[in-house]
Amino acid sequence: MGLVNMDSIEQNQDIGSPIRLYDMELSGNCYKIRLFCGLLNLKYQIIPVNLFKAEHKQPAFLQINPRGQIPVLDDNGRLIWDSAAILVYLARKYADEQWLPLAAESMAETMQWLAMAENELLYGLARARAAVLFNRPWNLAECQALGGAGLTVLEQQLQKHDWLAVGRATIADVACYPYVVLAPEGGVSLDGLPHVQAWIARIQALPGYVGMPGIQISTV
Repeated sequence: MGLVNMDSIEQNQDIGSPIRLYDMELSGNCYKIRLFCGLLNLKYQIIPVNLFKAEHKQPAFLQINPRGQIPVLDDNGRLIWDSAAILVYLARKYADEQWLPLAAESMAETMQWLAMAENELLYGLARARAAVLFNRPWNLAECQALGGAGLTVLEQQLQKHDWLAVGRATIADVACYPYVVLAPEGGVSLDGLPHVQAWIARIQALPGYVGMPGIQISTV
């Protein structure tokens, strides 16, 4: 691992775009959407939401997302919330089958890794990071253990495949990548996971890749 990649974090912002992203820079779930927009070369406008000031729980924001969570995508008035749902929406509307295949088996193979992102990686790695960085009241040891279990599954998959599903980069990789690469911020080491580290490097080499604070460029 090397230096933090800050070169192109904002390269896809466009204040004239009809697509708006309700976003917080340090949120890994929001970063999934910024990353995917970068990979699609899709322009968008960021609407900052400050979670530390509980702006996501204010009545005005709850009109946008009644769950009081970010990210939220506003595509010319069509509101989509939840990072997985937004990835599916963008893949289907603005990309071909490369990112989300239509065949039943291939789609299921892709979607099962989104389930991993929303379970072991979220409740494990993401919560461990939030406990360390933001003093959230999660049980750190339990979160680290759950996240470590998820990383073991990823390592086993990536021993046999360069990508998580269907032999190429898909929204499965986009969904899983952020909290994996940020795992050290939650006290979960990526040492001893050579195939996960090689996968991180492959993602960072994709055309249109953008980073975020806390993510280091792989030197694998």
